[in-house]
Amino acid sequence: MHVGVQLPNNEVEPERGALRELIQGIEELGFHHAHVVDHVVGADPVTYADRDYLPYDATSVVHEPLTLFGFLTACAPRLHLMSAVLVLPQRQTALVAKQAAEIDLLTGGKFRLGVGVGWNDIEYEALGMSFRTRGKRIEEQVELLRRFWTEEIVTFDGAFDHVRAVSVNPPPVQRPIPIWFGGSVERARRRAAVIGDGLVMQLPTPDVPLESEWPKMMEEMRGWRREAGKPGDVGFEARLTLDLERTPEQWRTTVSQWQELGASHIAIRTIRLGLCGTEEHLARFAFAADVLRDFMT
Repeated sequence: MHVGVQLPNNEVEPERGALRELIQGIEELGFHHAHVVDHVVGADPVTYADRDYLPYDATSVVHEPLTLFGFLTACAPRLHLMSAVLVLPQRQTALVAKQAAEIDLLTGGKFRLGVGVGWNDIEYEALGMSFRTRGKRIEEQVELLRRFWTEEIVTFDGAFDHVRAVSVNPPPVQRPIPIWFGGSVERARRRAAVIGDGLVMQLPTPDVPLESEWPKMMEEMRGWRREAGKPGDVGFEARLTLDLERTPEQWRTTVSQWQELGASHIAIRTIRLGLCGTEEHLARFAFAADVLRDFMT
């Protein structure tokens, strides 16, 4: 099982020395991969006081993942990297194809593009993209991304993107780069199974898989993939929050349960646990690495 971490970017000092210390510490601890979340802009919580759900706002530090990855891979070249998840429909497809190809080249083929439709219409408005059509657009974008990564010259006439006889050069190492979807609703899971390579699991209750609907949903996804005639199994990435309300043995039990269910990856999370700064987050990662060492590959 590949054990990675979600970078706690909103709780670590936003400067390159701290980021270098964090990513190099994660690599030295033996973790397989690192996640970075995506939000281009944050909304003013005063202006949007009527919104019930603003987990990230104008006060939150959220690094731009595709830019950050160029720095991270130079600091920690053994680590695999993943966007978890990039809000793809609010971005230009050709530009994402170019940026992802560059990251994959710099990492030596150790990049997964995690994508999703997002939830924040405010962010879509700021980027000049339609929130209403995001579901249809992401499905078209996945097709075009793969063509950019596998074909020398691409012509494409879709509902949202139109390109004529162009290329992305240099190409990525992986042809194509794996595309994983984030989410838990049926539409996201179906996309992951039918047009994606894997699912980054989110709610409901991903930390207690055997007490939730995940076993049934995972098997359902495998069935959708078979029906669509897609080769191979769909990948699954679970989450584990490193809270101290549970014992290290309970952490191990959760990871073991996910492994038995067939999850190929798991990402540990230290956000919103009262930790502050690089040192405290690295200390929790180090503790988890000792506890989970025999699961890590």
